[in-house]
Amino acid sequence: MTIIPSQPIAGQRPGTSGLRKKVTVFQQQHYLENFVQAIFDVVPELKGGTLVLGGDGRFYNRVAVQLILKMAAANGVAKVIVGRGGILSTPAASCVIRKYAATGGVILSASHNPGGPDGDFGIKYNTDNGGPAAEKITEAIYQRTTSLNQYLISAIGDLDLDQLGHFTLESMVVELIDPVADYALLMQDLFDFDAIRAWFAAGNRMQFDAMSAVAGPYAVEIIEGLLGAPRGTVVNGVPLEDFGGHHPDPNPAHATDLIAAMAASDAPALGAASDGDADRNMVLGRNFVVTPSDSLAVLAANATLVPGYRKGLAGVARSMPTSAAVDVVAKALGIACYETPTGWKFFGNLLDAGKVTLCGEESYGTGSDHVREKDGVWAVLFWLNLLAVTGKSVEEIISAHWARFGRHIYSRHDFEEIASDAAEQLMAVLRSRLPELAGQALGGQDIQLTDDFAYDDLVDGSHSAKQGVRIIFASGDRIIYRLSGTGTVGATLRVYLEKYQPNIAQHGVETQAALADLIKISRELAQIEEFTGMVAPTVVT
Repeated sequence: MTIIPSQPIAGQRPGTSGLRKKVTVFQQQHYLENFVQAIFDVVPELKGGTLVLGGDGRFYNRVAVQLILKMAAANGVAKVIVGRGGILSTPAASCVIRKYAATGGVILSASHNPGGPDGDFGIKYNTDNGGPAAEKITEAIYQRTTSLNQYLISAIGDLDLDQLGHFTLESMVVELIDPVADYALLMQDLFDFDAIRAWFAAGNRMQFDAMSAVAGPYAVEIIEGLLGAPRGTVVNGVPLEDFGGHHPDPNPAHATDLIAAMAASDAPALGAASDGDADRNMVLGRNFVVTPSDSLAVLAANATLVPGYRKGLAGVARSMPTSAAVDVVAKALGIACYETPTGWKFFGNLLDAGKVTLCGEESYGTGSDHVREKDGVWAVLFWLNLLAVTGKSVEEIISAHWARFGRHIYSRHDFEEIASDAAEQLMAVLRSRLPELAGQALGGQDIQLTDDFAYDDLVDGSHSAKQGVRIIFASGDRIIYRLSGTGTVGATLRVYLEKYQPNIAQHGVETQAALADLIKISRELAQIEEFTGMVAPTVVT
């Protein structure tokens, strides 16, 4: 063990899901080491415990894995379980933590953010339930970084990360595992693989775009291997350090090749994509994009068609900006629906308490109680299962759902890389206007509620304030403003727009056209152009 003198480094407070910065920031002297040491100091149970370690394979992943192994040995960790090559998708890491009753896990990823030497990197700590650490832990880690003056590291050589088996570093055991195996077994417990195999054998096709990210090995092994889909069903299936130049964010703005393939005359029945660390998903039918909000609602409404959920759902949960489509389903099923702040850690408590079975966020994240993270490959397998047992197309399933429950027309407009002070000022001015807006009319609609969403966790009692400004109209239409916590440059303002349409004759109206009045109100009300200089959003999803 070597004790290395250090000093606090400013700005290491974790965001919505861990600490994310540019790779060049993590490469600064002592930067990663300080944060990792803070984890070991704040979680003393790791001494003598078991740590799961892996990441999405982006640039700097292997360097970080080697460093963390050496620091774990120096800090008295008894065993580290590592994915071969330093690879573990975020949901697979959660699976492994839970299966082997590990003390916790360190996941290396900046999720859907770009990779490469000039891209982003990230690190987060997950607790023994397999989910992201609660705010009290992440805040304690941050506070430790503000006073830390040394870190511990073992002066040993690098480990061969590509060789499966058991190894020893100092007195610490390192087990290098197949990163896919445990996750694949879990998926076979949940879904009707026989029905899906038969669906593929009947000549049905899909295309899964792994975006040169970590979902590739999982999709290839499960979809092409275990389920018998033709080779080539998974495209961009090899994880690359820079994601092959892709922006690994599965939405229509970035998965353009998949969108084009699904609009072709010979398009397959199902299109899907996942993100950098395989916790997000996008699902498409032929020339038909399924919104994440609709996807969550459809999965909830049809859950009993899938073996793992045949007994029904305990409840459902959604993040506050996610559309209320799943709320309507929950009411029809007679189960509870919970509204939480953005961040999967809020779902974790509800899942652990047995209050919910399915949960989801509008940012292309959906999951269930099988792990404590959102799960991109799982969501795609769920859709495959529905297609196989219903014999319907994606569009037919969605259209039938809208006919029964009504359509929640929904979109998110992102204004990216805004100057942070301008973004904060915009939100401050908007908050200051909330009292005067209540009861007024905008665009011919009466405002029913204005607030800055706050959440009291019914499991651990924690309070989360300033989670997003809501403008809710008497009609049920909503405009929500929120600053994202996942970017690494400036600030991102997210504007969420939702309109409920029960009239089946209006279900085919193009989304942005249907939301035109709310879009106009949202821009003028928040004075977006005045504060940011932007006349249009960077990304529309």
